[in-house]
Amino acid sequence: MFGIRENEIADALTTADIWKIMLKEIPPIAAEYFIGGADELTTLKANVLAFKQILLAPRGAIKFKKLDTSSKIFSHNLSLPFFIAPIGSLRTAWPMGDAVASQVAGEFGTAMTLSTLSQTPMEDVSEASAGPNWFQLYLCGGRNTAKRGIERAKNAGFSALILTIDSAVSGNRIGHARMKPMDAADSIFSGPRKMERAYHKLKLAPQIIPRLGWLFRHWNDGGILPFVNIIDEEGKSMPYVGIGEQLSASAVTWNDIPWIRDTWGDQPLIIKGIHCLEDALKAEELGADGVIFSNHGGRQLGQAIPTLQIVAEIMPKLKKANSKLDCAMDGGIRNGMDVLIGLSYGLKAVGLGRVVAGGLGAGGHMGLTKTFELIKEDLCRSMELLGVQDIKQIHDQGEKLRRKSILSGTEYFPDFIF
Repeated sequence: MFGIRENEIADALTTADIWKIMLKEIPPIAAEYFIGGADELTTLKANVLAFKQILLAPRGAIKFKKLDTSSKIFSHNLSLPFFIAPIGSLRTAWPMGDAVASQVAGEFGTAMTLSTLSQTPMEDVSEASAGPNWFQLYLCGGRNTAKRGIERAKNAGFSALILTIDSAVSGNRIGHARMKPMDAADSIFSGPRKMERAYHKLKLAPQIIPRLGWLFRHWNDGGILPFVNIIDEEGKSMPYVGIGEQLSASAVTWNDIPWIRDTWGDQPLIIKGIHCLEDALKAEELGADGVIFSNHGGRQLGQAIPTLQIVAEIMPKLKKANSKLDCAMDGGIRNGMDVLIGLSYGLKAVGLGRVVAGGLGAGGHMGLTKTFELIKEDLCRSMELLGVQDIKQIHDQGEKLRRKSILSGTEYFPDFIF
């Protein structure tokens, strides 16, 4: 009764198929956290559509005995040029979701990035994987709390620190606010508006009853859990509420980089949320080893430019400036061809966000494994059809491989799924 949709997962041909399975499994009140974005979703959709505007010019009569998909980024050797980007609240998608994601990443020879806003102890996440684990840092709770988190990450074996700088406040996530998910999570026996919250829970029955498997797994996993990797002076975990206020009260500034760098030590420090050349060069000046171009998956500024456009504008300028930064991106990547297009601008790797949440929500380890298999297969097929054997060739031939579409309008784009 509570099993996963094994046959549907096995038959999936695209990550969009996996996403649709996830929507069958997780009720909208919970899935919206992974679905939604800021304001009118302009940036969320633009992230995806930007890749569709890039067409590729393959070379023919080329055949390789073997492809090499390995890449080195942030001082780590990865078997695949993609990694798991930080995603909060993954235990809403699947029990011990962060640890399951880490396990799958390790099985494919790539890295897992654990969000500060996670509910799985970082030690469990690190132990789950044979591959590298990176820790994404927010300054929730202030400097001392962040320092405790950094030291704990080092002791747990995390080997890169990713500092997110685009969250001075939480984005205007209208869809999430309208659903009132915290009213659904709060007890009806304490606090104000008891009857209103009770009625809200009752209205959710049509969502939950067809998804009793999710409810059973979520309940068995502990339900709404605190952020166990944010520990205050009294040794208590941060509750699952108040994050918007926390982000605003402890927003990152450039003045924070030196003490974070000093606390973290000599391992790679990566700055995530870069939108412009000036910020990339500032990060390098302050000692960062790499940057991740990102608009937070369209979840912060609702009309930020798509990440691929950021990459297209900045990467040539960094090259002219003789920058030594390792560069990655996230946002809008849905398949292996998207991965290849991102790499063609000189990126060492790309981060996967929504496709990971979709895989976990569709079926835990099996769902995410299938997601990774689909992206890897698509990447390899695209490389062979394009006539490139490894990541270096994608970098060297990048500008020759790409063409800007001459077609006007968006009628020829596939339907927007996620």
